[in-house]
Amino acid sequence: MFRRIAPPSLRERMPNYGYHLARAEGHALRRLYSAALPLLVRQKIEPPRELAFDVFSYSSEADLPEQVASIRSFLKYAGRPRSFTVMSDGSHFARSTALLRSLDSSVTVAFATDCATTIWPESFRAYLRDHRTGKQLAVIMSLPANGPVFYIDSDVLFFRGASALVAELSHSDAPASYLADCQHSADDRLFRSAQERGQPVNTGVLFLRRKLDWSIAVNRFVGLDGAPNFFTNQTLTQLAMHANGAEPFDRGKFVLQLDDQFVYRDRYAAPHLVLRHYVQPVRHKFWTALLHHG
Repeated sequence: MFRRIAPPSLRERMPNYGYHLARAEGHALRRLYSAALPLLVRQKIEPPRELAFDVFSYSSEADLPEQVASIRSFLKYAGRPRSFTVMSDGSHFARSTALLRSLDSSVTVAFATDCATTIWPESFRAYLRDHRTGKQLAVIMSLPANGPVFYIDSDVLFFRGASALVAELSHSDAPASYLADCQHSADDRLFRSAQERGQPVNTGVLFLRRKLDWSIAVNRFVGLDGAPNFFTNQTLTQLAMHANGAEPFDRGKFVLQLDDQFVYRDRYAAPHLVLRHYVQPVRHKFWTALLHHG
């Protein structure tokens, strides 16, 4: 017996104009921002307060516009940290590193490959040294070195609510706080139980109050069957965070969401927000949020 399949409705056949318009707007705004970078960096921001912690961010030459916008939004709304170090994956041009350093007296540029330590097994050291996301993990594992550290990816935008960042970070005395992921994005080969898979961690925003014990991450990597993938570093971070008793940030103020990917508006950008991590599927909304709330 054949089952008749109903033809798609008119709404289902129509293009998603809102989604395509949002993407077109975002890409156009990014091109304009990129072209204006030399002028923008001359417009100095006077941070509203001094912060008693360091900030680190990992990025590449391709992320330069987002990195500049992220730093400027942090300085504008959160304040000036003791230092703001951009950890380059090695791809930045000299003119780009000079541009980053000119943003503020607190901004410096270093190289992620300098973070790889010699105390780990060779296979793990090679991953930290050579793999795209392994380099990011090398940065995170090296922190903190001298007091608490706030780590952010280059595609994190700060809002007016970041004026209360110090108060938000003081809500917990756990060794670390992390950005809760909105979905399971992990290298499942590294898990040993369903419990380990729970409470997904995103590496885009972390606050490290003291050094963590990374032994569980190293041991799982050494026992990994096959080559690491894009999410291996995030999974190793999740294992270490939970093993060390880390706690998630307030989801209502530290946002990572994808449920507005296919609609025109940004459902979360608002003055009360501390930050939103605009991962790739919603990256175009980074620029529209910057236009309306930056």
